[in-house]
Amino acid sequence: MPAISELLENNRRWAQGITEQDSGFFERLARGQAPEILWIGCADSRVPANQVLGLDPGKVFVHRNIANVVVHSDFNCLSVIEYAVAMLQVRRIIVCGHYGCGGVEAASHNHPLGLIDNWLRHIRDVRQHNETVLNAIEDGDARLDRLCELNVVEQVYNVCCTTIVQQAWDRGQALSVHGLIYDLKDGLLKDLATTLTGAADLPDIFRLDPVSDPH
Repeated sequence: MPAISELLENNRRWAQGITEQDSGFFERLARGQAPEILWIGCADSRVPANQVLGLDPGKVFVHRNIANVVVHSDFNCLSVIEYAVAMLQVRRIIVCGHYGCGGVEAASHNHPLGLIDNWLRHIRDVRQHNETVLNAIEDGDARLDRLCELNVVEQVYNVCCTTIVQQAWDRGQALSVHGLIYDLKDGLLKDLATTLTGAADLPDIFRLDPVSDPH
């Protein structure tokens, strides 16, 4: 494990290298941020948003948690989404999972783990809702991969079911929500063909009525 002094030295070299390439880089960053993307990803240390997308600091607003879960009662995640959508006016929200996700793997079993079981319950719900599909996959690794994908798809819909996103669409704000998955084995992203661009893409039961103008 590197000492703090080593980490600080790494930081110094990194900042110096950036400045040598672009002398105004940090000055521009200090003036504010205007990212067009909100990334909701897994906390796994192997899936850093900016590097995976090939984008510089300041280009991606990021929220990460275990297994990239979006829960309607998680005010941390909802606050990030609201700030990104209402204040930063991002144009894309990307929910990105990854194959071999430890959280999803844990949720694929019934072994008690402690406090985290309350969080993994959300993924176990995904597992239950797709039980027939998953049980038809004989290979264990392939079954886990599919659960990782299905979890991303579920979280995309959870993002879109929030009042934050639906009210943005109601205002006419250009906002799309995408589901991607990252392969640790080759560093490539896969589009799960789950892109929503408006409330019409949601099942009727989750569509909120437009907010009427009191004036």
